[in-house]
Amino acid sequence: MRTAEAIGLVTAARTDADLFGTDQPARRYRELVAALHPDRLPADPAVRAEATEAFIQVTTRWQARQVTVLGDYRLGVPVHSGDLADLYDVGDDRLLKLPRRPTDNDLMAREAHALRTIAERGDPRYLPYVPRLVDEFPHRDAASGAERRINVLATAPGLHDLDEVRRAYPDGLDARDVAWMWRRLLVALGLAHRAGVVHGAVLPRHVLIEPDAHGVVLVDWCFSAPVGGTVPALVPDQEGWYPPEVPRKQPCGPGTDIWMATRCMTSLLNRHAPRELLGFAQGCRQRFLQDRPDDAWRLLRELDQVLDRLYGPRTFRPFTLTP
Repeated sequence: MRTAEAIGLVTAARTDADLFGTDQPARRYRELVAALHPDRLPADPAVRAEATEAFIQVTTRWQARQVTVLGDYRLGVPVHSGDLADLYDVGDDRLLKLPRRPTDNDLMAREAHALRTIAERGDPRYLPYVPRLVDEFPHRDAASGAERRINVLATAPGLHDLDEVRRAYPDGLDARDVAWMWRRLLVALGLAHRAGVVHGAVLPRHVLIEPDAHGVVLVDWCFSAPVGGTVPALVPDQEGWYPPEVPRKQPCGPGTDIWMATRCMTSLLNRHAPRELLGFAQGCRQRFLQDRPDDAWRLLRELDQVLDRLYGPRTFRPFTLTP
C-alpha cells in the first residue's frame, strides 16, 4: 500500500470496519502503519503532515479496539498491580480486580465474602474504612478456557499507601502524624473484627490514607479469614511483617491484625517517638496471640489515653505527602 492510498483510506473511513476491514483487520493495520510510518515518508512537508496525522489516527483507533470486555465492563490498561491481581479503572469510581492466575480464585472469593460479611454485620458509620463490593462474577477465557473470579470495588480518589508515606518521609514521621493514621486503622479493624473477620495481611501497601481529610481505607481482603480460622497465605516477600501464628498455620484472631497494624505504625515513627507510645506498641506485639489485645476499639480508647497524656486534647494537624 502506498502512502497516498493509505491517507485516502484513513480520511474516508467513517467506522473501524471501513478502516481495518472485517476479514483480516490486523493485516490491514500493519499495511497502514507501514505506509504511514514517519520513517518511510517522502520529503514533501505537506505529505508528511497528512501522513503523520493519518498515522496517529490509525494507531489510536487500533489501540481503542484492543479494550477487553469482561461482563459489563470495558478494560483498558491496569492502573495498579496488586499482590495477586491487576486493577482496572472501569469508571464511576470503581476498580475491577482481575487475578493474574486462576489458582488465586479462592483468595478472590475470600475477599468478596469478607466484604459482604462486613457490609451486612458492620456498623454503617464505619463502612467507608473498607472497600465496598460493587459486583462479583466469574469470567471464562475463550482462548484458554480458564475461569477467573472477578471483584469490582468502589474506590475513592486521592488515596496513598503507607509505602508512599514512608518514601516521602525517609527519616520517619512525627508521632502526632502517625497518631491519626493509627486511630483510624484501629477503627477499620474493629469494624471487621466485630463482624467476625480477620484481615490477615495488614501491610503498609494495604493501608491507604487520604492526607487532606485524614481518611484511612484498609484494602485487599483476599487473605482474610474468620476469627479462629487460619490465614490462607502470606504475601510474597513480606514474611517478616507477620506474627508467629500466621506462618505456623495456627488459628488467628483480632490480635493477629493488631500485631501487624502496630508494626505498620511503628515503622513510620521517627527516632523522637515518645517512650510511652513505644511501650504501648510493645504491648500490642506480644509473641503469643493470647497475650495481645483482642478488641481494636477498646485498644483505641487506650491509645487515646496515651495520646492525651502526651499531647493534651486532640487538634487537627494538617498532613501532606510533599514535606
